[in-house]
Amino acid sequence: MGHRTGGAHGDGYLLDNRQTEAGERFDAFARLFDPTTFRHLEALGVDRGWRCWEVGAGGTSVVSWLAERVGPTGEVVATDIDTSLVAAADRPPVRVRVHDVGAEEPPGEDFDLVHARLVLVHVPDRERALRSMIKALRPGGRLLLEDADPALQPLLCPDERGPAEELANRLRHGFRRLLADRGADLSYGRKLPGLLRAAGLQRVEADAYFPVASRACAALESATVRQIRSRLVAAGLATDEEIDRHLAHVASGTMDLATAPMISAWGIKP
Repeated sequence: MGHRTGGAHGDGYLLDNRQTEAGERFDAFARLFDPTTFRHLEALGVDRGWRCWEVGAGGTSVVSWLAERVGPTGEVVATDIDTSLVAAADRPPVRVRVHDVGAEEPPGEDFDLVHARLVLVHVPDRERALRSMIKALRPGGRLLLEDADPALQPLLCPDERGPAEELANRLRHGFRRLLADRGADLSYGRKLPGLLRAAGLQRVEADAYFPVASRACAALESATVRQIRSRLVAAGLATDEEIDRHLAHVASGTMDLATAPMISAWGIKP
């Protein structure tokens, strides 16, 4: 559930789980996207006794929801290359494991559900990761992939009505430049339905969630910019003064802050 995967480019992943701001970012992701994720998981029929693999778990919110749903006879395997923020959930039916989905074999097989949110866009070997997740499913098992598509809607402030919004959008553009330099695919979300069909899954569908103004977006933006400010400055994409001004604008609550659309795609393994 989020941005934590080491990259093949530059000096690794831009956003480190261990930084203070990472916890704030995962809390904001949960507030923004959990209702959408839970709606899809419910529609896919997650129930008592199911075996689920939560890929790139990040925080605990989705893992805890799955654990409650599958009950003591089920199992939730939560993996991440950095498990520091999900370790608190490591008790039956949850097993937390350090694991790199783009480089290692799956942590089991015959899963009823495999889910990854805001993970694959950052994995250097996305194709291998997708194959691994499908391989881990039992016949009839469900795959739910959710990823952002920043290129589909690249603005932090879609309503660019003044200097504050212009600065916000310029800094967002800089952030996307840093992500792309590290190998992130900024138009990945829209590809998910086609990738699932090409991989042989059946009954593939997808939808998107796109907040246009949200307090959780403000919390996410503040934590993200504080986390990457030194990278933005070092790359010549912003000055410290501009970043301070932007953070003050965000904190004021006067701007309508959006996120990139999160596209959810799902299908069934034949």
